[in-house]
Amino acid sequence: MNHYEAVFILNPVLSDDQVKETVKKFEDHLKKLGSEIISIEHWGLKKLAYPIQNKQSGFYNLIDFKAPHTVINDFETELKRDERIMRYLNVKLDKDSGAWAIKRRERNNKKA
Repeated sequence: MNHYEAVFILNPVLSDDQVKETVKKFEDHLKKLGSEIISIEHWGLKKLAYPIQNKQSGFYNLIDFKAPHTVINDFETELKRDERIMRYLNVKLDKDSGAWAIKRRERNNKKA
């Protein structure tokens, strides 16, 4: 199983409940495909560097998961189909990036 991070930007007109529902939908989809969810981070509403679909901001979310390589194509197809997703990026982490992700999570947990 490979280690991945998926970052996606949701439409800013969504309510908090709709954002949580959308993130839960993708979490459930990954679990259904046999992935192991490591962590989910809600980064909140942030200003975009440039307009996307005439929007100046968006809700940023990150899902850290382990999955077989065959899962990614299906997961990206699901991200493309959802009209609430403005942009997404899936990254396969190497061992050094995985270690950095653990440190980032620990640092964020200390702040909370």
